Amino acid sequence: MPEGTSLLRQSVKPLDAQPPLPRDRFIVEERPDAEAVPMDVLFVGGGPAGLAGAIELARLVQKDAEKGGDLGEIEIGVLEKAGQLGEHSLSGAVVDPGAFHELFPEMSIDDFPFRRPVTKEAVYVMTSSNAFRIPTPPTMKNHGNHIASICEIVRWLGEKAEGLGINVFPGFPVDSLLVDGQKVIGVRTTPAGLGRDGEPSGADAMPAMDLTAQVTVLAEGTRGPLSQAWLDWQGVTSENPQIFALGVKELWEVKKPLDRVIHTMGWPLPFDAFGGSFMYPMADDLVAIGLVVGLDYADARLDVHDALQRMKLHPLFKQYLEGGEMVEWGAKTIPEGGYYSVPSRRHGDGLCIVGDAAGYVEVSSLKGIHYAMHSGIMAARQIFEALKSGDTSEAALAGYTAAVDRSVIMKDLEERRNLRLAFKSGFFTGGARATLMMLTKGVFPGGKISIDEDAAKMRRLGAQPDRVVPDGSLTFSKVDAVYKSGNQTRDDIPSHLLVGDDMSAEAAELLVHLCPAGVYERDGDELVVNAPNCVDCKATDVIGPRWTPREGGSGPAYRQM
Repeated sequence: MPEGTSLLRQSVKPLDAQPPLPRDRFIVEERPDAEAVPMDVLFVGGGPAGLAGAIELARLVQKDAEKGGDLGEIEIGVLEKAGQLGEHSLSGAVVDPGAFHELFPEMSIDDFPFRRPVTKEAVYVMTSSNAFRIPTPPTMKNHGNHIASICEIVRWLGEKAEGLGINVFPGFPVDSLLVDGQKVIGVRTTPAGLGRDGEPSGADAMPAMDLTAQVTVLAEGTRGPLSQAWLDWQGVTSENPQIFALGVKELWEVKKPLDRVIHTMGWPLPFDAFGGSFMYPMADDLVAIGLVVGLDYADARLDVHDALQRMKLHPLFKQYLEGGEMVEWGAKTIPEGGYYSVPSRRHGDGLCIVGDAAGYVEVSSLKGIHYAMHSGIMAARQIFEALKSGDTSEAALAGYTAAVDRSVIMKDLEERRNLRLAFKSGFFTGGARATLMMLTKGVFPGGKISIDEDAAKMRRLGAQPDRVVPDGSLTFSKVDAVYKSGNQTRDDIPSHLLVGDDMSAEAAELLVHLCPAGVYERDGDELVVNAPNCVDCKATDVIGPRWTPREGGSGPAYRQM
């Protein structure tokens, strides 16, 4: 490590170095530009939630027209920051097909973009040299679910959306919400082609563009900045703050087929960290492997990327990966707070929040995709009714929040409301409490477990870890990993990461280990920010520098994640 490391204090609180949310950047009280593009409904984010919502709304409008309704033609737009649909999408993913059946009742399971059904599964408790199989917890049983690539799901949904006449705009990140009083009236996109100084540079420079809408749906995914800003602006709270996990994932072409879904807990994570690993058979010659850790971990030097590299040397995984080739890598945060962290309302005057941006993820079953789609569908149905009535106010859109609160989404989250939170007291105690909660469907132990936001967690600076030396065949550096993400960010792009003014050496040390893409390095006690390396996982937005949108097409270009 650089000189000065020995002088580090033994603990750090990330919140002390985190800059405040730049709300004024994201909420702009301005009239749209005179050349603004008029839409009726805008979905910000072209993932499962946004695309499912857009498809459902288009179908409702179409059915209304066929029945002689008076709504008329409705312009629906989907804005996606990735250069192509799916390039920023990452998930496990074992998918509950229920939302697909709801959205496409005319289709059969074989029509959906899934790789294969789950036929076998196993759960292990890991040590550094062994893996002990345990009975599969009820929440983790996946028979009836399907292994899929979220990238392929998104591209398939995008084709269905375009077939319905929906305007899909990839490569257009949204920089801010345009508001009039309390009402959201549209969005402003992020400019492109700026140099490091923030000024237009070259022929590809493109100014920001305004789009108007009667309703804007925030489907930004995990840690959406517009959603954060709007909730803060409106004073919308939740019983607990949202907490997050960081997942790092690799795709491997293998010679030995895997015949089951595997989940693990324990090593290589310490017992005071919540998380686990997975390995899924995508095809006979393709497996997905990943490691997920809650961002409330105690050791500031815990490095999830390094832990995944170490994990691949374990016999359980090495037998499949050795002699194969790592073909893709990525990382993403996951909202884990569950029931008590969902905002009290997810609608406002001219706005709805859906999917991961609203926190609809159930950690104990490792599921979020079908909840995202269900929420998009429910938002679409309420927006349709609001458009029919000519009223898109907060009151007119309240039925969306109410519908979600009555739905399978909140039913599942409520039943398992404390399962993740129980582990704040450690692996063994948390495991025992979680078992009782599963057996009693959340009745015992009852009540609410209170938690703090991840940035408020005091971290110890543990001993310098023995790092895995990458061999380039089974284990890889962060630089190699970023290359495998397909990252296509310009080197001279302005930094989109807002770093606090008072960055201590201890906080810098935390960021070096936290970021799986090697964005942060220490030069002595100074922090060096390699912003083009960023793959938009949002981990540092949770406990460090704030993430802000950058020009369209920046970041990773996932194909099969």
